[in-house]
Amino acid sequence: MIPRIDDHILSPDTQTVLLLCGRFGKERNDANPLTDSEYNRIALWLQKQGMRPADLLDEAGQHLLEQDGLPAPAFRLRSLLERGTAMALAVESWANRGLWVLSRSDQHYPHRLRSRKKPAPPILYGVGEVGLLSDGGLAIVGSRDVDDEALDFCRTVARSCARQEVKVVSGGARGVDTEATISALEAGGSAAGVLPGGLAKAAVNGKYRAALQEGRLVLISPVDPGSGFNVGHAMQRNRHIYALADYGLVVSSSLGKGGTWTGAVEALKHGEPVFVRSLGDNIPEGNHNLVKMGALPFPEDSWTNLTEKLRRSVDNSVLQGQLVQDHLVGEQQEEVGERSDISPLRTAYDAVLPTMLAHLEQPLESKALAELLDTNTKQTQAWLTKAVQEEKVKKMQNPVRYVADGKGP
Repeated sequence: MIPRIDDHILSPDTQTVLLLCGRFGKERNDANPLTDSEYNRIALWLQKQGMRPADLLDEAGQHLLEQDGLPAPAFRLRSLLERGTAMALAVESWANRGLWVLSRSDQHYPHRLRSRKKPAPPILYGVGEVGLLSDGGLAIVGSRDVDDEALDFCRTVARSCARQEVKVVSGGARGVDTEATISALEAGGSAAGVLPGGLAKAAVNGKYRAALQEGRLVLISPVDPGSGFNVGHAMQRNRHIYALADYGLVVSSSLGKGGTWTGAVEALKHGEPVFVRSLGDNIPEGNHNLVKMGALPFPEDSWTNLTEKLRRSVDNSVLQGQLVQDHLVGEQQEEVGERSDISPLRTAYDAVLPTMLAHLEQPLESKALAELLDTNTKQTQAWLTKAVQEEKVKKMQNPVRYVADGKGP
């Protein structure tokens, strides 16, 4: 169900977060809205007080603003919370364009953003089918200025995704991002776009109208819908693109600079699976260097069973990396005269399986298991999928949970 603001009604928590963090056109106010990091400190403070954001709007919450130790000046918080009229007018304007607003406390807020170690944006503005934000897919990203070969590759992959019902996730920028989104939609597929600004204009753009109406497209932004392009916002949204997808594909990247490079490097550091276009006559140097840093070559024949081929590539990469590590450990043992009775390292999956099964004595969602294992949800899901295939774990439905089947490793 799509969250609606047709009646301009937001949850009390969302109203409060929007008052604290939102910008409402050209309103006059002496206090600047809270940045994400500032709001996160407020949220932590509220949690320690046993309160929710909405509690700041009642008498007891106002009294708390008199206490010492507030993460932000009390006069600033009061000034922001008193912007009810400006917020109401802004929400009405957004609703007239079909936009909706979510805060982290809303049940429709995408769990893929919540599951990352870095705090998710306090507020998300969006238009279209919110359910698409939970479907995973392939993130297709690249530089704004690319050659025809790169664009042809981008379009071909996006159309293949559409045929295989794999959602395309991208950033809405000129070049690769836009071509990937449009190609997927024209081929009858679905897409999600994370915009660094300009959501209000994009919501009424003719090239997106049909797909939005048909429920095949969702556009979101963590910044004010009326804002323009901002380099800082563009850099920040890269992590959200990867978070909303199962895999990332870098079509074209400069070396050591630009949002595409920065986003891919950050994703690799977080252990997220990143693929790159590696075949062709004009492969950028950035692509080659991303492979050296751990990115994987995109499968040549990705026109059928794409998701399965990507999964196998990731699994094989993990296994190859473990084999190399085993070999190096063996060499080190020989150098120090160790005997062969020392057991070699197992693959990451084999090593974690006993712990995973111990946690799954009771049914758990993949997110909860990831927190217990202190790993990212994508890696945990890959291990769960393998364990289910080996009949060591059972998958339960409604809601999706996992439980050990008692056979053991």
